[in-house]
Amino acid sequence: MTTRAMRIIVTGANGQLGQELLRLPNAERQGVSLLGFGRGGLDVTSLQSCREIVKRYQADAVIHCAAYTAVDKAESEPDEAFRINAEGTRNIALAAKEFGAKLVYVSTDYVFDGTASEPYKEGDATKPRTAYGRTKLAGEREVQAVGGRAFIVRTSWVYGKYGRNFVETIRGLAKTQDEIRVVNDQFGSPTYTRDLAEFLIRLAQTDRYGLYHASGSGVCSWYQFARAILEDAGVRDVKLVPCATADHPRPAPRPAYSALEHGEIKRQGFEDLRHWREALSAYMRD
Repeated sequence: MTTRAMRIIVTGANGQLGQELLRLPNAERQGVSLLGFGRGGLDVTSLQSCREIVKRYQADAVIHCAAYTAVDKAESEPDEAFRINAEGTRNIALAAKEFGAKLVYVSTDYVFDGTASEPYKEGDATKPRTAYGRTKLAGEREVQAVGGRAFIVRTSWVYGKYGRNFVETIRGLAKTQDEIRVVNDQFGSPTYTRDLAEFLIRLAQTDRYGLYHASGSGVCSWYQFARAILEDAGVRDVKLVPCATADHPRPAPRPAYSALEHGEIKRQGFEDLRHWREALSAYMRD
């Protein structure tokens, strides 16, 4: 008698992380069947739509990647960001609980104020400074309020093959410019979507529910990250110039320090995500 594969629904299937999950190699998906839904197939702002999808496909788990992620635009569209990030998450959480599915909610380092001098622990006080951060934190609270079998996973500085991100921006600029200016006073942990996706799959297959921090290990500035990107790309004729955040004002304030400590990953016995430098080299080789 063969055991049925674990059925996992992925929301936000057209996004950077969603696409990574759905395109993981078979070795990383052993015992798991993934089904992705973009906006056209699943409206997270509709509880009825969420219920129909979770019930119809008899999901064992939902990895909720769908989100309003335009950090600057959210400052002028806070209601829309809240509708997707908070109300949409509540709908997914309710549907998952109603039909007995686990929920993995992907959150962000933006729930913190970015004023720390050492990596944030899972239990540290949250104090978001942006509309995006406030709505993602509201999503966390909706998950906790609904209850059920849920994981909340905060991550940071995400990049991968299937979307716009800092790595591809730097590589693109290096082809057209002789000099690139990058801020050197914001620190965090770059996270390769491949590493994050593999962790989310492993997590969903357990019953170790709770709040996790999952990002690339180690800490760097955006300038240091950019320098590593150019090194791995073999670019030597472009001048990289460090600058200050104040030189590049944005509608939404960026955290000065948002590295995440992986305490719960270690306490629960999971393998930690790779160091950001090792992961970047693997991404560039791919």
